[in-house]
Amino acid sequence: MAAVTAPKQDRSRATRRRLLEAAVSCLAEHGWAGSTVAVVAERAGVSRGAAQHHFPTREDLFTAAVEYVAEERSQALRALPARDREEAVAGIVALYTGPLFRAALQLWVAAAHEDQLRDRVAELEARVGRESHRIAVELLGADESRPGARETVQGLLDMARGLGLATLLTDDTPRRERVVSQWARLVGEALEK
Repeated sequence: MAAVTAPKQDRSRATRRRLLEAAVSCLAEHGWAGSTVAVVAERAGVSRGAAQHHFPTREDLFTAAVEYVAEERSQALRALPARDREEAVAGIVALYTGPLFRAALQLWVAAAHEDQLRDRVAELEARVGRESHRIAVELLGADESRPGARETVQGLLDMARGLGLATLLTDDTPRRERVVSQWARLVGEALEK
């Protein structure tokens, strides 16, 4: 009896997903300089030709990887429980201190020096920023018609990004937990006024 194989389209989607996940982990671990199409293809368990079939250029691959990261970050934000503000603040910070943010950061750094990436990454990050803000507003139950609410939510996202940058150098989990707790109180007070 012949083995049942997945339809070609399903296999293609699975290969694409493996490539994107491999690209994200390569960026997070090795940065832009150490992340080539060949390295990503090897990690994904596919040939370089298969990788280039899905992503003709290195920039295509890593821009798609950051789009993938952005969607994963958005899904993770949407999945956060909205039971209380401290949990929401902690969840938002966790997204900015994890491997998805680390991979995105590597691409930002590369885009600062690679003209062909800069516009693509800037447009993508603007879109991600708007989506992250919108989801954070929902999670926090913020009424943006109230003075200062929009700035409070954006300040939280900026603070989370800063903690993500600090985490690149050291694991300061105890300090970060205290900061998150304090920010949750401040956000709560600001949004209740």
